[in-house]
Amino acid sequence: MSEQIYDLIIIGAGPGGYVAAIRASQLGMKVAVVEKRATSGGVCLNEGCIPSKALLDSSELFSMSRDKFALHGIGIDPPRLDLDAMMLRKEDVVKKLTDGIAYLLKKNKIEILHGTAILKGVNSAGQHQVEVAPAVQPPASDGQQSLLEAVPPPISILLTAPKVILATGSEAYSLPGIPFDGQVVVTAREALSFDHVPEHLVVAGGGFIGLELGSVWRRLGARVTVMEMLPQILPNMDRQTAETLYRSLRKQGIQFKMGTRITGVRRIGSKAIVQFNSGTGSEEVDCDKVLVAVGRKPLTAGLGLEGIGVGLDESGRVVIDDSYQSTVPGIYAVGDIVAGPMLAHKASEEGVACVERIAGMSTKVEYEYIPGAVYTWPEASGVGATEEQLKAAGIPYRSGRFNFAALGRARCMDETEGFVKILAHLENDRVLGVHIVGPRASDLISEAATVMSFGGTARDIALICHAHPTLPEAIREAALDVHKESIHA
Repeated sequence: MSEQIYDLIIIGAGPGGYVAAIRASQLGMKVAVVEKRATSGGVCLNEGCIPSKALLDSSELFSMSRDKFALHGIGIDPPRLDLDAMMLRKEDVVKKLTDGIAYLLKKNKIEILHGTAILKGVNSAGQHQVEVAPAVQPPASDGQQSLLEAVPPPISILLTAPKVILATGSEAYSLPGIPFDGQVVVTAREALSFDHVPEHLVVAGGGFIGLELGSVWRRLGARVTVMEMLPQILPNMDRQTAETLYRSLRKQGIQFKMGTRITGVRRIGSKAIVQFNSGTGSEEVDCDKVLVAVGRKPLTAGLGLEGIGVGLDESGRVVIDDSYQSTVPGIYAVGDIVAGPMLAHKASEEGVACVERIAGMSTKVEYEYIPGAVYTWPEASGVGATEEQLKAAGIPYRSGRFNFAALGRARCMDETEGFVKILAHLENDRVLGVHIVGPRASDLISEAATVMSFGGTARDIALICHAHPTLPEAIREAALDVHKESIHA
């Protein structure tokens, strides 16, 4: 077995792994990345964040042309859906970005190995060994392999390095006793590539993934029913924000069954009967597809962690210290396989911080200022503490709120649902949390995260002159409302 020596080996080329690799190369390290996929980017780029947003944007344009153009004085014939063309556009977006990442890795002289990695312990020189076995690579759809894609090693090879970063990501949980079949009971991967619009889509789970993909197919004409075990959607989001979004999605035609547990799925040809219980006994409903979006679990199986003593917590995540080092010196972990929210941008931040810590720097990720967003329409986003968390912790605060209905730019866009809410400490006015539901909430939240990361106050935001007419004016008005000084409320 051939052996290759590096300064750093990274297992996984998703948002945590490829970003860590580029930063390590910038710091002068010789880096190898092992990726089991044919392309880089991980779940986020290949079957998550990017393809879902491509379909969300396409389906929103379709919905607007059908339902809103007339309000703007634009008369058109009823739009016709070309789902094949929509899917081709999505795939083109993904390919351009995955090729872009492969180019960046090549430009930074990072070696990409397509295969499966297993940790083999340390050699006599104290170097960590990683065996890479070739992965079976499906042929490209056009019959040719992109020159930028990773090339599988012809035989197993052995990599050695003093440091290894695990960035293997996560996979979808299945419902107990209801395995995925890839046809009727599906994950987000299959729900991003349906070849027709389902007549009825049942979504198990009222979280980010379920609501986003449910929105896509509802806009395109499907009947959508979301079944959630808890009494509310988006349980970790600010309650007012989540409840406003819930009402909006119901107006759009998405049906919700809260406090509902799916107990079984019975296949009947290409359709299914979903058995569920909402607390009043067993019920059934027929559907074409069941999208299971009840959460994700870390991908650590098959890496050989147990054999070398890497510790895992009760959820199967790698236990790490403040420098992202596991219980085995020299083995590090970032992203979905460690504690914290399973977000691509969180993984990227950790990848950079981990590499810089390895290089002797004192980098720190400010987890309290990592924003989250759900890309429905209207969008919802938040950063920092919710009102519920502040009350539970006994932290005194003031709240300021401004509705998009009173904002000129939102009126021009005919997007007046929702609000901006700012929570500031009662004594020092420091911003503790910002929560937005409304147009472009995912873009607006970055201003809030910036202010909070610098320890800014509601007064600081209120003193910043915002361009008019723009959506960010709502943030300033909410900051003014913290002290009951809003001009346009």
